[in-house]
Amino acid sequence: MNKVTIRDINVDNKKVFLRCDFNVPLDEKLEITDKTRIIAVLPTIKYLLEHNAKLILCSHLGRPKGEVKKEFSLAPVAKELSAQLGKEVKLAKDIIGQDARALTSNMNIGDIVLLENVRFDIREEKNDEEFSKELASLAEIYVNDAFGTCHRAHASTEGMAKYLPSACGFLIEKELKALGDALDNPVKPFYAILGGKKVSDKIGVIESLLEKADKLLIGGAMAYTFYKAMGYEVGDSICELDKLDMAREIMQKAKDKGIQMLIPIDNKIGKEFKPDTESKIVKYNEIPEGWEGFDIGPETIKMYINELQGAKTIFWNGPLGLSEFEQFANGTNSIAKCLAELPNCTTIIGGGDSAAAVTKSGLADKMTHISTGGGASLEFVEGKKLPGIECIAEKN
Repeated sequence: MNKVTIRDINVDNKKVFLRCDFNVPLDEKLEITDKTRIIAVLPTIKYLLEHNAKLILCSHLGRPKGEVKKEFSLAPVAKELSAQLGKEVKLAKDIIGQDARALTSNMNIGDIVLLENVRFDIREEKNDEEFSKELASLAEIYVNDAFGTCHRAHASTEGMAKYLPSACGFLIEKELKALGDALDNPVKPFYAILGGKKVSDKIGVIESLLEKADKLLIGGAMAYTFYKAMGYEVGDSICELDKLDMAREIMQKAKDKGIQMLIPIDNKIGKEFKPDTESKIVKYNEIPEGWEGFDIGPETIKMYINELQGAKTIFWNGPLGLSEFEQFANGTNSIAKCLAELPNCTTIIGGGDSAAAVTKSGLADKMTHISTGGGASLEFVEGKKLPGIECIAEKN
């Protein structure tokens, strides 16, 4: 994609509206527990400041559904940004109201104003034209660097671009290059690892990968739908009974294309959905009634690590087990460690829970690229057009 970036535009002494993705996790004290998304956009912010812009930052946080809710305020983000940049980031009390207009009307070069949570206005998610115009009226240039929301056509991610010269930031540029290179022109052999809960959530991704990958490794709860489709019992494991035909079609398609599709050969199962539940290892065809599959087993881990040797490109989306519980995180952590140690291999982690799991395992810096957008990266892999990127002008 040959989109205009901030390098291609003159921002000197201009008010730049920068849509960021500051949808960060907060604890009960409203303190940020993972700063990845804030750190990811700093290169864009610093570049704009170095080039004498006046910065108006905008983001959503959580799902306030058009209501002002204190627990979804961007105050913790303003505080963290101020610390990261070593200068004050002023938080407006509203989005396009009196305070936002007062703070953005008389800005000096280098000033930074963060608007309050854009989803406090119900019109944001409706991509309301008037709201888009009002947001655009605050600035002279629109820059989108919120890859995590690019698959949403909202006022601040798509609507505004109709009314201002537009460009993308460095994060979006980096995401498009990493994902695009890995998927459009991967160095072979190219293997994909897919986990997560449902086959139905990943059907588009699987279809797309079956056109490109040499090998597909399945984990997570979606494995139990494949077991069931093969005629095995899955106990109380998550299973999409209405998707068994789809699962059979996927397996047949892989076979027809000569793509090796690997499904776990053993599992770690538990009695209840809780961290300290009773657990045991069983073969894939021996899951008893009253038990639920929560992780891939040790033989599968060994098999998958062996299969991944020699890969030159790996795309991974979705944890391979219930990785938020320590005793069921072994599969995900073992595969993360394997990827971190592979020589001369491009490793792309497709956002969401898999990105969180890799970060938690302390191996994030050993991966080639960790996407900041779960849903956006999946839709990109599927080949869908992302509204937040389509709206940015093409380079001449």
